[in-house]
Amino acid sequence: MTRSLAAHCRDRLDAVRAADRFRRRRVIEGAHGPTIVADGQCCVNFCSNDYLGLAAEPALARRLADASNTVGTGSAASQLVTGHNAEHAALEAELADWVGRERALVFATGYAANVGVISALLGKGDHVVSDALNHASLIDGARLSGAAKHVYAHADAADAAARLAACDGGNRLLVTDSVFSMDGDTAPLADLANLAGAQGAWFAVDDAHGLGVFGPEGAGRVAEAGLGSDAAPLVLATLGKSVGAAGAFVAGDADVIEAILQTARSLIFSTAPPPALAAAAREGVSQARAGDDRRRHLMRLIARFRRGAEQLGLPVAASDSPIQPLVLGAESAALEASDGLLARGYLVGAIRPPTVAPGSSRLRITLTAGHDEQQVDGLLAALEAVLIDSTASAAMPAKRLA
Repeated sequence: MTRSLAAHCRDRLDAVRAADRFRRRRVIEGAHGPTIVADGQCCVNFCSNDYLGLAAEPALARRLADASNTVGTGSAASQLVTGHNAEHAALEAELADWVGRERALVFATGYAANVGVISALLGKGDHVVSDALNHASLIDGARLSGAAKHVYAHADAADAAARLAACDGGNRLLVTDSVFSMDGDTAPLADLANLAGAQGAWFAVDDAHGLGVFGPEGAGRVAEAGLGSDAAPLVLATLGKSVGAAGAFVAGDADVIEAILQTARSLIFSTAPPPALAAAAREGVSQARAGDDRRRHLMRLIARFRRGAEQLGLPVAASDSPIQPLVLGAESAALEASDGLLARGYLVGAIRPPTVAPGSSRLRITLTAGHDEQQVDGLLAALEAVLIDSTASAAMPAKRLA
């Protein structure tokens, strides 16, 4: 006899709690900036992807409000019906210009973009060769496409080349994140592009965590590496991180983008994003492109954090990006550290499986251009208290009361 759905779900939740993997949404009051009110507590936010500090930028809010008065709050249909507004068209043109491609296509979310693009271009008999630490949306896109999926060792171009060469028949797509979301390191993009070209494979890069932070005018890691559309035919990125808005896009040659538009199910069967949101994203793109001062400030903060963490002996990762994880191992260790930081006024997420591999739970610290040096120094002091002083105290024999 089939058990009730409620009983089944209770058992699953009990297992998640027992493994220290239970997640809880925090209620954020007000704007999502470098300081926030989370569950009623004011704290410094070091777990946001708002790398340029634009999510609470008044100019974006004004653009959103002004546009909503003109174009309303909803698109009311999919893009291929009546949902494609002039604001969407202008945003796509500006995105294409930013990343140096002929054309761009906007999706509602980064997940929808990655799933839609891969499943639109590949099918049974084709092959996807994917980095072991690629984002879940890239993995799911490969699964939904029906293509054979091949995983190469993380950031290992030689292994990628071997996996690609072993693919038999069909179209082949080599796909990678640029900056990896949980480790903060960067893929060897030039090497991967060269081997894809040498083997006649397509190359796609999800530049979600590189766009706005790296490259000329913040055009991303792909632009920083000097990869044009011949070398990297597909560039994907989100608008909800450095751009400070929401949505995502894919950019490439005009015929490639048109083929995706005609066949991507996650776009065809979804209502288009609100046009006023596209207007806000346009303002975010403009500010990101002109944001060299923000980028320089962000890089100084990254260097300051890394220098301080190394001086404290903390396990810093090999990352030059705003993502600075401290791998602690057990789920309980990451949770305890996160709770200790929150008690001191710093919000840092405890990242646990299945987001990361078992035994690699971590604090995922993210720096933004909205932070200042005092906030970074305060975080370092809190980390010292939570990860170093508390460990030393725990190792000492307990004092007996007289």
